[in-house]
Amino acid sequence: MTVSLVVVSHSSKIASGAVDLAAQMAPNVVLAAAGGTDDERIGTSLEKVMAALDEALARSAGDGVVVLTDLGSAVMTAESALEFSSTPEQILLADAPLIEGLVAAAVAAESGEPRDAVKAAAEAAGAAWAGTAVGVGNGDGVTGAGTVPEGPLETGEFELINPMGMHARPAAKIAGGLSSLDAYVTVNGVDGTSIMALMALAVRQGGTLRVEARGADAERAVRYVGGLVARGFGEIQAQ
Repeated sequence: MTVSLVVVSHSSKIASGAVDLAAQMAPNVVLAAAGGTDDERIGTSLEKVMAALDEALARSAGDGVVVLTDLGSAVMTAESALEFSSTPEQILLADAPLIEGLVAAAVAAESGEPRDAVKAAAEAAGAAWAGTAVGVGNGDGVTGAGTVPEGPLETGEFELINPMGMHARPAAKIAGGLSSLDAYVTVNGVDGTSIMALMALAVRQGGTLRVEARGADAERAVRYVGGLVARGFGEIQAQ
């Protein structure tokens, strides 16, 4: 199994829509939506969140759950649900923007990362979006902006073969995987852990991704991106 994800939002439509989006990136990850009140108004429901947590925990087979929220009171509702859970040690609350954090977390979970790394992937995506960190994962989060690890520069250039080039799913796969590594990584000069920055590159089929990395996992980071590109991000149908 994989780490499961729960989305807590003030809107049932936002929660279900976010889950639908993330499911496109991570079809094997259990995603549960807990949005709106019990009578479908704007707000949050402790009962809905607890039910979503119970479902996600049951289907995670011990791998645990990471929770993402939208606004402040959703955080408080999620925290209350955590207090009532019989296995709170299996649940982590991520401090991350809902959409970008969820997509990064889903990709990390799809890759088989443990729940602390899934949480870190979500929060790294948020930090990159806010401009407070650039592509440095170390298992405890990311280092500050502009902090470049010492060590040799590892590089690689890879030609995109997937028909749609750099769109949301490839960007999410790159960002999600890199955010859990101890490396400072750029792709064509932008933060390798930022889904939005990677999408903004708009590299088409036949275009080149140049990966530069420093840090303990620098070589692994370059290999990771190269492997994704070589497999066409899973979008190439077998002949």
